[in-house]
Amino acid sequence: MSLNKEVQLDEVMGIILERLDAGGTVTFSPNGTSMLPMLRDGEDSVVLKSAKGKKLHLFDVALYRRDNGQYVLHRVIDFERNGDYVMCGDNQFARERGIRDNQILAVMSGFFRKGRSYTTKSMLYRLYTNFWYYSRPLRHSYTYGRNKASSWLGARRRNANRDKNNADD
Repeated sequence: MSLNKEVQLDEVMGIILERLDAGGTVTFSPNGTSMLPMLRDGEDSVVLKSAKGKKLHLFDVALYRRDNGQYVLHRVIDFERNGDYVMCGDNQFARERGIRDNQILAVMSGFFRKGRSYTTKSMLYRLYTNFWYYSRPLRHSYTYGRNKASSWLGARRRNANRDKNNADD
């Protein structure tokens, strides 16, 4: 019998915050693709610890609550002049500005993939975060070019199919 049950974060946030406030950690499997390739939907688990009273650092991954109530797990990629955070998922390019300290609920201290644990203090993790951050402009250009090429090829295929269908008439 499995004790794992999929629940919405809203349903258990009170318990999570209580556990974090007591100095404990919380482990859960995030869903979505915004933190690919580091965190895979339904496969990996993150370990969170309290961020209460602490300032986040560059490249920290934080669980925060947007003003609209949505919970998000993204990385700190910059700071505003007023001290607010600029956040972004590893698989995204749009920056989310103006995330305040009072929105930060927890910070990731590690994660599990295929039963193996990784901490945010490990050399491998730090190499990944630096590579992923500093390759961002190249990845953005590559993605833009790939999308343009795909749309161009798709248009050529549609035109070729349309011409073929018109020739058959």
